[in-house]
Amino acid sequence: MNRRKFLRNASLAALGVAMGGHGAVASILPAHPVFGRSFPDLDGQDQALSAYAGRPVLMNFWASWCPPCVREMPLLESLHQRHPDLAVLGLAIDTRANVGRFLKKVQVSYPLLLTGTQGIALMRELGNKGGGLPFTLLFDRQGHLVDSITGELDPDDIQARITQML
Repeated sequence: MNRRKFLRNASLAALGVAMGGHGAVASILPAHPVFGRSFPDLDGQDQALSAYAGRPVLMNFWASWCPPCVREMPLLESLHQRHPDLAVLGLAIDTRANVGRFLKKVQVSYPLLLTGTQGIALMRELGNKGGGLPFTLLFDRQGHLVDSITGELDPDDIQARITQML
């Protein structure tokens, strides 16, 4: 970000806070760059992450060979069912074949996209320097990163974070 753009955004943010318009300022700032990416779904069709703009998003990096990832899948499915306003999205650091075999055993109704090994670099860009799985990100309605969790989700903790975000 260049200096002029930074100063403009900082001034707008300060003005918005001073005027009590917390949400108004966030809506004029750009969404996180991750929403400029796209990944193939299980049918090989590219899906743009920008399609989730305007909704809160829970983005979960996982793999079929990761035991904590597999353990938290029912929780993610439950969150998807209980919070229709929340977009739950699984980004698999895995192959199409592995994910296909996995889905024969575990029911998942939220979208799963395939990042392959490029998902590891993406996780690092998003703050997970160690590259550990699972890795979950929460984005607000404007596409701003509001929280990240490395490791298996705790049901009460993630519910509290989602409730606060919604």
